[in-house]
Amino acid sequence: MFHQIGVFFMSCLSLYLTFCEAEDYVLDDRSGLGRRFDGIGGLSGGGATSRLLVNYAEPYRSQILDYLFKPNFGASLHILKVEIGGDAQTTDGTEPSHMHYENDENYFRGYEWWLMKEAKKRNPNITLIGLPWAFPGWVGHGTNWPYDFPDITAYYVVSWIIGAKQYHDLDINYIGVSMFFVAKTGIIAANDSWNISSSMIIDPYLNDAVDVIGAHYPGTTTVTQALLTGKPLWASEDYSTFNDDVGGGCWARILNQNYVNGRMTGTISWNLIASYYENLSFGRDGLMTAEEPWSGNYVVESPIWITAHTTQFAQPGWRYLKTLGHLEQGGSYVAFTDGNGNLTIVIETMTHDHSQCIRPPLPAFNVSAQSATFHLKGSFNALTSLQVWHSKLDFKRQNSILFKQLSPMKLSDGTFSLDLDVDEVYTLTTITTGQKGAHPAPPSSTPFPKIYKDDFNVRNPPFTEAPDFADQTGVFEYFINLTDPGPHVFTLRQVVTQRPVTWSADADQTISIIGDHNWQNLTVTCDIFIETAKTGGVFIAARVDQGGEAVRHAKGVFFWVYADGTYKVTNDIGGQIVLAEGLSGTQAGVWHTLSLTVKGQYATGMLNGYPLWKSAVVLQPKNGWAAIGTNTFELAQYDNFAIEAE
Repeated sequence: MFHQIGVFFMSCLSLYLTFCEAEDYVLDDRSGLGRRFDGIGGLSGGGATSRLLVNYAEPYRSQILDYLFKPNFGASLHILKVEIGGDAQTTDGTEPSHMHYENDENYFRGYEWWLMKEAKKRNPNITLIGLPWAFPGWVGHGTNWPYDFPDITAYYVVSWIIGAKQYHDLDINYIGVSMFFVAKTGIIAANDSWNISSSMIIDPYLNDAVDVIGAHYPGTTTVTQALLTGKPLWASEDYSTFNDDVGGGCWARILNQNYVNGRMTGTISWNLIASYYENLSFGRDGLMTAEEPWSGNYVVESPIWITAHTTQFAQPGWRYLKTLGHLEQGGSYVAFTDGNGNLTIVIETMTHDHSQCIRPPLPAFNVSAQSATFHLKGSFNALTSLQVWHSKLDFKRQNSILFKQLSPMKLSDGTFSLDLDVDEVYTLTTITTGQKGAHPAPPSSTPFPKIYKDDFNVRNPPFTEAPDFADQTGVFEYFINLTDPGPHVFTLRQVVTQRPVTWSADADQTISIIGDHNWQNLTVTCDIFIETAKTGGVFIAARVDQGGEAVRHAKGVFFWVYADGTYKVTNDIGGQIVLAEGLSGTQAGVWHTLSLTVKGQYATGMLNGYPLWKSAVVLQPKNGWAAIGTNTFELAQYDNFAIEAE
């Protein structure tokens, strides 16, 4: 207990008199309580950030879900926010819509339904939120804006909420679209900045319609107008930072200071889990990492345990104390109570350079080692001990302590003292159910297999996505072609035929990537079926160097064949850098087999087992993923996909 109980003389000597004077802080409920605590959560989507999670085999997939959602085990999240898929690239990939077309409804596409049910299975009280990042093209009626026809957009969003209940028995607690109301579903607005609060103050109808004001990456601050509305304020998307210990420090700081500085009562991490190829946009910006379903490896990163410091000891519906704030030598403290005698105090001392989030820029500040004495007043004065949990992000020796239970803290007349070093988190609480859960260590990390095959012969696939394919533009779904009695009954099909309504940079061509970004020399083979006569076309590709928001600018080796009987080899997805071209004899409505080999600076292509072109010179890029795709937004099918990499 030497580190905890404030034996200041020795600590002064060891830390050059830093701890010589203890600052006093009072925690008191006699003047009333602060705002209602609404919880901490994670965001799956915006876009396709949980894509690889569904491909994990058991028991690893369930273990990962336990670390995220199981109460008193890991992050124990209170909130799960998911993307309402819109058939569009929305950062790291595309999630399928429940309505590809106006007369099409399917509430079993994608994996968000499954994820919400798994979260609910572990925590029946979890808050569920849906938000559309993009919309199918028909919603915009030819424009790239979804709100010119609000009745159509309302119908589209409301149908998703109703489908969640009707087909999956999921009650969506909040929806992130500001102009719609559904019974029992609250509105979070406007999922951007605090600007809507100015309109809410002067518009009582808008004010009544909005349940929560949500801002993205608020930097722990709010504005006066938002506070004046009296509405709950949330950081409805926050963090977005690499999940090393600096990311853990970012998360620790904003979880406390979002309330201390901005009175935000809910904070949601983008993203929930880094389960997408790391070389896509914002690689590993999740609370934990699960990007290797082929090996089963996953990593429980520091933000999981930073989250646990709050989520395991305070629940939605508890109240913040009014007596909270910043520590004299830097850092912050908050306190929660359930109103029935329980108290939880969370203290953080994150330094500037070890707690920078990716956005917004972090103003300069200083934190130093310090001693702090807390005086519990009011209904807490009679407490005689508190449970203690501690984390220390050790950047010097790379020997961090994460969510360790220490001996209980004894109180004298409601008072206790702590010696606080930099980059620490303490939770002191009356709650005794906290636990650092653990599963057996997962398998070791291994690269994507160099030999890979998929014939897509899955009669009742659990998910619409084929394993390990990560759609970047367009949607590639399992397809059963009941009109084909031959070997191609079960295929993978690109199904988006109209450019979606999106804020991100979809390519003009659809593309789904797979494999290892480090691959250099490889052969990609696939059976292809062009469905669009005359103008249709498909490609297979190797060394694709970019995806995510940058997919429009992807370079690589793209082998295209067209329904008009021609072929082209390009160095870019846009088809502007032509390496070879000519006649192929390909046509729509017929299966063809394409094979692309890239080795060193040369590429060769085969059609139906015969060389079609060879020795195309490829100077850049040196490495990248394999891929399949189409010439434009059009229907096309793929079968017997295979990779052989060196």
